Amino acid sequence: MQVSYHGHSVVKIKTGSKTILIDPFISGNSLTDLTASEEKPDVILLTHAHNDHVGDTIDLAKTNDAQVVAPVELANYLGSQGLNAIGMNLGGSHEFDFGTVKYTKAFHSSSYTTEEGDVIYGGMPAGLLFKAEGKTIYHAGDTEVFGDMAIIGERNQIDVAFVPIGDFFTMGPEDAAYAVELLKPKTVVPIHYNTFPPIKQDPEKFKALVKNAEVNILQAGGTIDL
Repeated sequence: MQVSYHGHSVVKIKTGSKTILIDPFISGNSLTDLTASEEKPDVILLTHAHNDHVGDTIDLAKTNDAQVVAPVELANYLGSQGLNAIGMNLGGSHEFDFGTVKYTKAFHSSSYTTEEGDVIYGGMPAGLLFKAEGKTIYHAGDTEVFGDMAIIGERNQIDVAFVPIGDFFTMGPEDAAYAVELLKPKTVVPIHYNTFPPIKQDPEKFKALVKNAEVNILQAGGTIDL
């Protein structure tokens, strides 16, 4: 399995047979190395409804006949737009043909703004656990640190955790480092920083605060082989 980071909160997972995109905010993302028209995902996983996470989901899913998995209210909206969208909720897990997805808590907000300016309620924001080929990936979505991260860490041997460090809208470097203590991943990758002025951060500050995990500061396009 190969896992790669593509700016903001965009993560790509390549298993032996599938390509999975998490939160594919590509168009308008100044930090990404991806071009939306060149991406061919089989599956899109979404943590919540904000436009900088849903991103290019609608066009990508329609072009590639990709399956979308999202929090249920967001999935219902995307289904109304003609997508093959499956809605899940916090604590729920399901074994798909591409791997197992489980939604976890995240403390944030969640709404989607359409091109017409309508604001769609997106349900509860979430993090997600993805398991395939004997490996476990945790994408925290947008969140503050919370105590139940210890439960996530205790019950799952996390190979790679993607955690936001941008502050302002999510936890910053100090709280993210504490989240790593709770999650106990083997490797952690900082995400959701430097895309916009309010979330400007130095990831080296985060790295210096983390004591019990390998910190891999990935540039856009950087990969980890599992």
